[in-house]
Amino acid sequence: QMQLVESGGGSAQPGGSLRLSCLMTETVFVSMAWYRQAPGKERELVASISRGGTPTFYADCVKGRFTIYRDDAKNLVYLQMNNLKPEDTAVYYCNRASGDMWPWGQGAQVPVSP
Repeated sequence: QMQLVESGGGSAQPGGSLRLSCLMTETVFVSMAWYRQAPGKERELVASISRGGTPTFYADCVKGRFTIYRDDAKNLVYLQMNNLKPEDTAVYYCNRASGDMWPWGQGAQVPVSP
């Protein structure tokens, strides 16, 4: 069964950068996405990427600051986050962009504060 392992989270200051990684334990060629869940809020879609790497989609709140990309040879999906803001504070998860979701991983915590 597919397992998703997120890494790369950690504390950041406003304006800082982090790169999250999502390792998939099986080789698949499907559209993937990053989601996030802030304290007290529902999980939301942040960005998605199609099988071949394009097209990509970004939520308005991260457009121009976050970049999603993938390395299918390594079963990895990345989320480069620049110019972080306190409102980006959340636990970040990766999963399929559509269809039946795989079991959620443990997520990567990203607290953003001065």
